[in-house]
Amino acid sequence: MINISSSFTLSQSQQQHLLEKLDVFKVKGRDKRGRNVLLIIGKYFPARMVSSEVLKKYLEETIYPKLGAKPFSVVYVHTDVQKSENFPGISVLRSVYDAIPVNLKNNLEVVYFLHPGLQARLFLATFGRLFFDGGLYSKLKYVSRLEFLWDHVRRLEMKIPDFVHDHDEELEYHPMMDYGLESDHPRVYTEPPSMDPISMYSMRCIA
Repeated sequence: MINISSSFTLSQSQQQHLLEKLDVFKVKGRDKRGRNVLLIIGKYFPARMVSSEVLKKYLEETIYPKLGAKPFSVVYVHTDVQKSENFPGISVLRSVYDAIPVNLKNNLEVVYFLHPGLQARLFLATFGRLFFDGGLYSKLKYVSRLEFLWDHVRRLEMKIPDFVHDHDEELEYHPMMDYGLESDHPRVYTEPPSMDPISMYSMRCIA
């Protein structure tokens, strides 16, 4: 398997373009209380290819203005997230969180965490209160299935990737995967070496 993250170094403009192309962050739809929703697809985040400074600049210039000055909610999709490729590290998460404007932190009312899994739950239970203020941690709500997400979010206003629906369906047949007691058999993909790094990573995410 080609290790994209260690094989390529992208310029800042290329990193920003990658974030835009992958649609990692998107302000789309509303929840049942009429609040705007910031949708974050964890699997799409190229943690080994984007620096914390580029990420903060992208959020500040592209995403935060779309949220405006009104209360909003976040839907974070953790489906198929791989620590080696999608997790930027604790220090980066803390740096990004600290850079969020105070008014946005206050306007964030709830974070719906879809398909958390056992490891994510343990991580947040251990480090959530230490690295993020209690206000944010208290706004976190775990959602184990899409059907429960639709209890809070307007389904017709939000498009969720097909792989999330597929995983949700698999969980119905293998419920112990929720607790890390049954393998979800992650798939491995290879790409032709002639492709540019942005296209290669894009293909990995949509596969």
